[in-house]
Amino acid sequence: MSIRERLSGNEATAFAMKQINPDVVAAFPITPSTEIPQYFSTYVDNGEVDTEFVAVESEHSAMSACIGAEAAGARAMTATSANGLEYMWEMVQIASSMRLPIVMALVNRAISGPLNIHSDHSDAMGVRDSGWIMLFSETNQEAYDNMLMAHRIAEHKNVNLPLMVCQDGFITSHSIENIELLETEEVRKFIGTYKPEHYLLDRKNPIAMGPMDLQSYLFEHKRQQWEAMKNAKQVILDVSKEFEKLTGRKYELFEEYKMEDADYVIVCMNSTAGTVKNVIDKLRKEGIKAGLIKIRVFRPFPGEEIAKALLKAKAIAILDKTPLLSETGGPLYEDITSAMYTQKINIPAINYSYGIGGRDVTEMQIESVYKDLQELKEMEKPYRFLGLRSK
Repeated sequence: MSIRERLSGNEATAFAMKQINPDVVAAFPITPSTEIPQYFSTYVDNGEVDTEFVAVESEHSAMSACIGAEAAGARAMTATSANGLEYMWEMVQIASSMRLPIVMALVNRAISGPLNIHSDHSDAMGVRDSGWIMLFSETNQEAYDNMLMAHRIAEHKNVNLPLMVCQDGFITSHSIENIELLETEEVRKFIGTYKPEHYLLDRKNPIAMGPMDLQSYLFEHKRQQWEAMKNAKQVILDVSKEFEKLTGRKYELFEEYKMEDADYVIVCMNSTAGTVKNVIDKLRKEGIKAGLIKIRVFRPFPGEEIAKALLKAKAIAILDKTPLLSETGGPLYEDITSAMYTQKINIPAINYSYGIGGRDVTEMQIESVYKDLQELKEMEKPYRFLGLRSK
């Protein structure tokens, strides 16, 4: 039986963590993710969980503590944003290379500098190829649901990789929405008990963690990480199907909105998708065949599947909520156009950098993108800026 509630994205994430009841949570505050460990610490203080809460002195220490906990056989979680993620960057890489299924809430925020505390995706894009599974969340409901599925995915025997659940800072993290929660007993039954195959405190099967890994083996170990990431795609689909049976809420690698006959398609991630859907509904009434692909799983990147979903489109706009500092486009654009190339799909595609530093994205701006797509000629000015005051 579901519980109807009104929660912000941060509250929903912290409540999911409470229901999961991890062995260890280590965290350091940074806006806009601070509320997650703050809310969770009250659950610890009130005795609602038996988690060991570690208030560390930095984000680097937070990820270090999670690594130590997971290596010892415990289920560990944390939360961060932007510069905090950058500060733990060294340990983010180590967590994935040691194949430790840590789960992290990443509340997306612009990376300094200059200093900005509002939402874009530059933090997540900075670690996109660090060996972490990455799930993105349009709504508070999706942030909650992704968090409940995270451990089942990360801890699967064919995966054993860390996972981050992303949501947009302030836009969802601090905005209150209606949400359906599961009963805690259902959550814990769905997630199950963490039983790692190898861990440091297993005296009968001693192992080494984090040894020197030189020319003879590192290449092969990195290939194993690649294989695990590839395996994660099917595991995500399997876990999502189980979750759908439990809740009725369907999740796949990406969401297709009115794509059956779409001529003009936007591809984006996180909360912007809601605005795009509103515009699509309006344009459809005007006879314009607009559609959307909303990326849920960014790593492992479902390139082949996305390329096939775009096959019938006449023109595509790929929205990157990151500063456009490369002459070959943003990260999402590069991934999608690469996937299209390998599938021998040649459709005009343009790339917009938008929403930098939390700048509002309006329906009028999204309408202008669809207008651009209708007028697009092959390979015409592919790199653009949406909502920029001057050129």
